[in-house]
Amino acid sequence: MTKIGVYICHCGLNIAGVLDVQRVTEYAKTLPGVVIARHYTYTCSEPGQRMIIEDIKTYGIDRVVIAACSPRIHEETFRKTIAQAGLNPYLLEIVNVREHVSWVHSEEPEKATEKAMELIRMGVARAKLLEPLQTKKVGVEKNVLVIGGGIAGIQAALDTANAGLNVVLVEKSPTIGGKMALLDKTFPTLDCSACILTPKMTEASRHPKIKLISYAEIENISGHIGNYEVTILKKPRYVDEDKCTGCGECSKVCPVEMVNEFELGLGKRKAIFRPFPQAVPNVFTIEKKGTPRCKATCPAKINVQGYVALIAQRKFREAYELIRQHVPFPGVLGRVCFHPCENECERGNVDEPIAICALKRFVADYMMKQSQEKPAPIPRKYTNKVAIIGAGPAGLTVAYELVKAGYPVTVFERMPEPGGMMRYGIPDYRLPKDVLKIEIEYIESLGVEIITNVTFGEDLTLSDLKNKGYQAVFIGCGAWESPKMGIEGEELQGVIPALDLLKNVNSGKKVEIGERVAVIGGGNVAVDAARVALRLGAKQVFMLYRRSRAEMPAFQPEVEQAEKEGVKILFLTSPKRIIGKNGRVVAIECLKMRLTDPDETGRRRPVPIEGSEHIIEVDTVITAIGQILDSRALPKELQITTFGIYVDPNTLQTNIPGVFAGGDAVSGPASVIEAIADGIKAAHYIQKYLRGEKLKAGIEEEMLPLVPISPKIGIKRKERQVMPTLPADERIKGFEEIELGFTEEMAVEEAKRCLACGGCSECLECVKVCEAKAINHKQTPERIKVKVGAIIVATGAELFDATRIPEYAATKSKNIISNLQFERLTNASGPTGGEILCPETGKKPRSIVFIQCVGSRDRRFNEYCCRIGCMVTLKQA
Repeated sequence: MTKIGVYICHCGLNIAGVLDVQRVTEYAKTLPGVVIARHYTYTCSEPGQRMIIEDIKTYGIDRVVIAACSPRIHEETFRKTIAQAGLNPYLLEIVNVREHVSWVHSEEPEKATEKAMELIRMGVARAKLLEPLQTKKVGVEKNVLVIGGGIAGIQAALDTANAGLNVVLVEKSPTIGGKMALLDKTFPTLDCSACILTPKMTEASRHPKIKLISYAEIENISGHIGNYEVTILKKPRYVDEDKCTGCGECSKVCPVEMVNEFELGLGKRKAIFRPFPQAVPNVFTIEKKGTPRCKATCPAKINVQGYVALIAQRKFREAYELIRQHVPFPGVLGRVCFHPCENECERGNVDEPIAICALKRFVADYMMKQSQEKPAPIPRKYTNKVAIIGAGPAGLTVAYELVKAGYPVTVFERMPEPGGMMRYGIPDYRLPKDVLKIEIEYIESLGVEIITNVTFGEDLTLSDLKNKGYQAVFIGCGAWESPKMGIEGEELQGVIPALDLLKNVNSGKKVEIGERVAVIGGGNVAVDAARVALRLGAKQVFMLYRRSRAEMPAFQPEVEQAEKEGVKILFLTSPKRIIGKNGRVVAIECLKMRLTDPDETGRRRPVPIEGSEHIIEVDTVITAIGQILDSRALPKELQITTFGIYVDPNTLQTNIPGVFAGGDAVSGPASVIEAIADGIKAAHYIQKYLRGEKLKAGIEEEMLPLVPISPKIGIKRKERQVMPTLPADERIKGFEEIELGFTEEMAVEEAKRCLACGGCSECLECVKVCEAKAINHKQTPERIKVKVGAIIVATGAELFDATRIPEYAATKSKNIISNLQFERLTNASGPTGGEILCPETGKKPRSIVFIQCVGSRDRRFNEYCCRIGCMVTLKQA
């Protein structure tokens, strides 16, 4: 059973002048486990300590409770006292009845006495749980971690380092200096803040015993006093601190402007920046907020924000070159891409998405108008020959990527001209042949050999390619076959597969077509066939689609264009049979449909309405119900699925080692950009295969996390540029291109609408001008582990967000600013050069009002006084 002694100190009259110490003492004697309780005028004095020592020996006391002043003052004194009596010094409990009781209840003696008794009761209960602790010596790390690079952290680091200890100074910002770096003058001397701060910043950076780690945060601390292991997460600057000279040339060419956090939103800065000229370390930092959603959504991962930012700066050539780094067909994609990127554009949350596709087309057209020398062939680094079957978007992209990497590549194409579906499946009014030709010629000029009029499986086999030394093969032969509808009358004269129609028209062949045409299907090919039929002289063109507009797979802008030109779309209509006379089409019998539950594609399933048969008189029927792979010429050992060639979805390798496939030949009919994406992926894995590496899933270039969607406060609406087009009545007279393209001014204005949501656009202009070769866009976060014996926390304070108090209307006007923003306006290095101007108007204010205690002395936020408001107001006034 524990034996506890309780001692109440009078502390002169500090305690006894308020508490009834006699009553408290008598109460303490009644507590379980207490064998002696006394009160004394000065317990910490020599007589008081001797009294405790004698009681420990006389009563066999094994725990001591002392009710006195703060343990910060005499805890160590009383530990030595009980140790002198032979008691473990840690079997001591201090109850603070001065600061916690008598001083705060000086006018309430009864309340103070009762509170003191309650605290002593809890102290006795706690004392019963104390265990004797043993002191031992352990080695300590003679390194000190200082967290926070403001003036307090800098001074702490300097003092500690000057005392002979090694210091690690960690600051989360790109520079040390903290809030003091924002100030104009100090109070009350009105000395220049920078004149006091910057020499200390420099001293800290040059001190031999201080290791500065900026743009970093503490991730984890483990261990104990004297021996801590700290993990520091250093964020990537994308600039090598050892190489950067701080010249600033990179910032001059950066096309991305962002809010300047150092100026607290009162100014702009570039995506590559230095907070202020005297920053320490005096190096630049690139801010990347994440992967823009436009890039993440693009199947080919084109750097959309990059080329848009360059267009905004009128750097059209640079924008074009940036697109070409990713894809070989800027001009094609600028015309026919279904641009999923625009659906995810952050600008769409303000007004309308950026016209990304039209901007890509603009720079392609701009460069085509410039006189350009053909590039020299890229020198070959490797001897591994690669064969490409099919000169469509997938095959040509594989060739483009491989030739850039230094591989010898040959493309075999069965048609007279390369281009695949781009050349023979897309009409001129959407994609002029000369645009495609120029971009294919560019691929050839790099060293890609294209051999046309070669049919795989007849003129050339897989065995032939192996015998000729080709070590890898890519099959991108497309999906050129039209499936049958399986209805009566398909064999009649006047029934034409849509792909045959488009191929013949694009080959320059004369195509006969009737005056009343029915096009069966609702995809892009069906829409193209309907529009082509009008241009070939049809008086009326009907599209028969068995679902509603909402389920229509065709690209909606193309559907709208078709309707403007006169195509009539009959929704919820399906053909039942084609009616003929003398072997030729004269009508088509149809059924009305209704939609039920969704099928496996996610679209609602159409079912016929009984008795809804009706006849439409037509003399031509164009079938566009899909495309399938013609697998008859493919190697028999090649595995085929319902859609096309089987491939590993991660690597695009077929079941035959070294044979890869992609595009429509694998997926069935898709888009040009999706075929190009397959080509990029296949080229990556073909290179790994040729190097003998294991084909692991995932292209090595990892993207940053998606940019989070943020509130769009304060962004002014700005209308999207409208693409100029030929009038609808002129379009159907021929195959002239419908969309006329942006002018330079339209393109620049449209590009300026970009919100630069990803921060750095990775346009790589900074890389071009950095003579020190300090830019490294591949940098990744670095974890640094350090061992320290002590940690000093000097993280400073955050500015209170006044927008939390609606009555101040802080978001209503730019002229309602914080104290620190006012500091920047008065600062010679601030956004106005020290001249006080209204942020909203740029004019001098007629009067200035200071509102104090915002967020402090307020029960809703902080009940305490902020301590600086009055001082700041006096200084600024």
